[in-house]
Amino acid sequence: MQRTDHGRREGEGRGRITAALFLGIALGALVLMIIARQAAPSFWNGWAGQLLGRATKIDVSQPTVVSKIQQLQRLETVVYTMDKVVSGEKVNPVLPDFLAGDRLLMVVHGEVVAGVDFSGLKSGDVAVKNSKVVLRLPSAQVFSTRIDNQRTKVYSRETGLLVPVDPNLETQVRQEAERQMQQAALLDGILKTANTNARNTLTSLLQGLGFEHVEFE
Repeated sequence: MQRTDHGRREGEGRGRITAALFLGIALGALVLMIIARQAAPSFWNGWAGQLLGRATKIDVSQPTVVSKIQQLQRLETVVYTMDKVVSGEKVNPVLPDFLAGDRLLMVVHGEVVAGVDFSGLKSGDVAVKNSKVVLRLPSAQVFSTRIDNQRTKVYSRETGLLVPVDPNLETQVRQEAERQMQQAALLDGILKTANTNARNTLTSLLQGLGFEHVEFE
């Protein structure tokens, strides 16, 4: 029984010595690494730097791409500036215009703004694979048609001798001018231009995020 206890104590002693030896070696290696880093930076950067160096990895996940595009919100990509002559009149079915008519001629200056609204973009509209991204863009739309009041002038106004000036006629002419300007912009292909410009803008944005290939559906 005494021999067994004695052997056990000897085994525990050897274990402690071995653990202390390994601990001492590890601490010594750590001290040498610290000294080498301070005393010889070039050696550290060349040898130890390769041993302990870390590779850089950038994870461009799909939700991040969607978030970046959504931050653009309503991207205005094209503005049409237009001048147009618009007329409006009130007529009487019985009396001639010089007695009961009201005619207005207006020179209108305004602009039509179009672009793409990215606020409704979903994750399924963006597909990412390595350095390639494929997007399904929302359709381009007209955001606004505005008349520049400072550059819009009433060119002439003719009112019959028997009737007062109609205060609503100018407002109605302005509304018709906005409609005609928007229609003219649509016929001239403003939505196609807006879509092309949106693609160019997104291509630059995504290439800046690290994508080499950008495609649109």
